[in-house]
Amino acid sequence: MTIVHISAECYPMAKAGGLGDVVGALPKYQYKSGDQAMVVMPMYKTPFLEKHEWEVHFKGNTNLGAWFFDYTIIKLKNSALGFELYLVDINGLLDRPKIYGYTDDNDRFIGFQIAVINWLCSWAQQPDIVHCHDHQAGLVPFMMKHCYDYQKLQNIKTVLTIHNAQYHGSMGWDKSILIPRWDLWKRGLLEWSGSINPLATAIKCADKVTTVSPTYMQELKVHSNGLETLFENEQSKCVGILNGIDVELWNPATDAMVPYHYNVKDVLDGKRKNKEVICERYHLNMDKPLIVFIGRLVGEKAADVLPGAIQHALDKTNCGANFLVIGAGDTSVESALNYLVQLYPGDYNTYIGYDEKTGHEAYAAADFLLMPSRVEPCGLNQMYALRYGTIPMVRDTGGLHDTVVDMGDENGFGIRFLHATESDIVYSIERAIEVYNDKNRMLKMIHQCMSIDHSWESVVADYKKVYQSIV
Repeated sequence: MTIVHISAECYPMAKAGGLGDVVGALPKYQYKSGDQAMVVMPMYKTPFLEKHEWEVHFKGNTNLGAWFFDYTIIKLKNSALGFELYLVDINGLLDRPKIYGYTDDNDRFIGFQIAVINWLCSWAQQPDIVHCHDHQAGLVPFMMKHCYDYQKLQNIKTVLTIHNAQYHGSMGWDKSILIPRWDLWKRGLLEWSGSINPLATAIKCADKVTTVSPTYMQELKVHSNGLETLFENEQSKCVGILNGIDVELWNPATDAMVPYHYNVKDVLDGKRKNKEVICERYHLNMDKPLIVFIGRLVGEKAADVLPGAIQHALDKTNCGANFLVIGAGDTSVESALNYLVQLYPGDYNTYIGYDEKTGHEAYAAADFLLMPSRVEPCGLNQMYALRYGTIPMVRDTGGLHDTVVDMGDENGFGIRFLHATESDIVYSIERAIEVYNDKNRMLKMIHQCMSIDHSWESVVADYKKVYQSIV
């Protein structure tokens, strides 16, 4: 089976969040299972682009409204990623350092999608599946079926995976002239709440729709930023498939980004050595439990609650724990978190920013990972934490519900709480300190965490079933 993934992100070429991690792993494991999986994405000016060799695969030309442009498809020369990676180069439109955040993002991603479909039309043998990811590829199923120039693609089956339904890519109807000649009778497929809504369009037009966890799929019928009735109406073609993680990349026994390697047999010694490195760097106390937050400092992650929750926890528990916050985002949250460093030296610190190495080091060193997310479609951080023997402390939502069992249950290995509030977080911190001081129970939970398999092999099988149901 030939599968073409279309995405705005793919690690390690360009990543802003979980989308990049998933698109960088799923095709690799599909390829290992015997399918011909590949990824096509925009050519951003990233370090990965500069460090690797590429070959020109195809040159074409098409138009974005009244603007006629040339595009080039380049292909990564080596096979280090485990799948074929193609980049779309449109001079002046995609060749920029950032993935998102430009005023013309709608035009950029429409141009990207048009170029990809134009290229697909040139293929002698068409793919079996075109797999679109999030709204940046959301117009592809519509254009393949209803644009006059792409009729040869109309029988190819399409799948949409929604990684975060809070972002729709909505735009005004003035942008309709950018879409290649299309059947005006199909206007309703583009429209939602008076605008062109690429995510809604993809939900309507794709042959199958998946989200990244079963619980999140159910939540979308209640909270999806205005698409609730659409998910209710289209539920017959929707399925939730829990993401996996790349267990080759995220492996404490071989991870090149952490100072000391370990496995389940020597986990306590290995984690302690890594913890010493982190505590020395951030001036924290080795003998106290280390609770880490790793993520974007935005409302979805409940980052605005962190400063108050950490302050109250440190006051209430008489500094019974250490805290390290790693992330960037809302500047007011960043400022509040930085201010706490002055109030609680030796018990709290922060790293404003993110890089892969720092993240890996933190997972290997931490005793607990805090994820108070208001919205978490799947969540990968808690799976990384489990792999490294770091106990997850999570709000009971989305994929966090599907992957973490509270320690109050039989065979529970994590800490769950109901609300993204200071009081719930503080209570969970108290529970974490309690279990940390019970060394036997702590070790048992660590072993349980590390025994859980969230590898991609079973996930690939689930996607295969989705593909086979429509091909």
